[in-house]
Amino acid sequence: MTARKSEAPDPNVAGQAAPEADLTGWSAAPFTAAGFTYDVYRKGDGPGVVLIPEMPGLHPGVLALGNHLVDNGFTVAAPSLFGTPGAPALSLGAMGTLVRGCVAKEFAAFATNADRPVARWLRALARDLNEQTPGKGVGVIGQCFTGGFALAAAVDDSVLAPVLSQPSLPLPLTPKQRRDPGLSEGELKIIEQRAATEGLCAMGLRFTQDPMVPGERFKTLKDRLGDAFEVIEIDSAPGNPDGLGRMAHSVLTDQVREVDGHPAYEARKRVVEFLTERLAAQ
Repeated sequence: MTARKSEAPDPNVAGQAAPEADLTGWSAAPFTAAGFTYDVYRKGDGPGVVLIPEMPGLHPGVLALGNHLVDNGFTVAAPSLFGTPGAPALSLGAMGTLVRGCVAKEFAAFATNADRPVARWLRALARDLNEQTPGKGVGVIGQCFTGGFALAAAVDDSVLAPVLSQPSLPLPLTPKQRRDPGLSEGELKIIEQRAATEGLCAMGLRFTQDPMVPGERFKTLKDRLGDAFEVIEIDSAPGNPDGLGRMAHSVLTDQVREVDGHPAYEARKRVVEFLTERLAAQ
């Protein structure tokens, strides 16, 4: 699926900023599993969604996305895997957070065919959230550095709606890394089986010119999952009709402008629809 193309950039978007929020209303508690302990911020009522932050952490854009999901009837559990919750996305500490994440063994930022340790922790968190919330199962949204973690989490039966927003690991420095789906072959085979026998579906989002999220990665996933992998690609090529810059990256946070027809806004709407369709109680 390719996001809507308008005839010309919408003048209502000019000067708008992406939505942001703070930690108001969120409660935090540590969660331990698979040998790791991270604080998890929770808010809302309804079916559960694990919202995994992008680098450099639970910044105001991620918190705004969490609030949007809460406003649409979901319980959100947002783990703080790195960085300082509530801190701005652009800060003096952001580069240090990225560097630490790249060398941390639980993220395996450069490894191909990787069974990343943090995925086991996220599967445990998804099971815990599923036990505490209504609905048929939970959704998981991964973004950027954590995008592929959402699909790896769906190895667990509790996960019914994985969303991969601009999945950037492994960092795409070589052709092999560019093609890598972001999870191990063993994990992907389980996802394939669940898609074939249980009707599991996943969603992926990217900007077409984003060098951090190569098209080859989505091709790998599409070749393996077929119609079970819904793809939203937003045109960010030079001269694109929405005036998106060549560095457009974060589909659900810093590129969103809350104007009908804006492609990132429409993509966010589709994510909410997908979660609602997949998680609604029977």
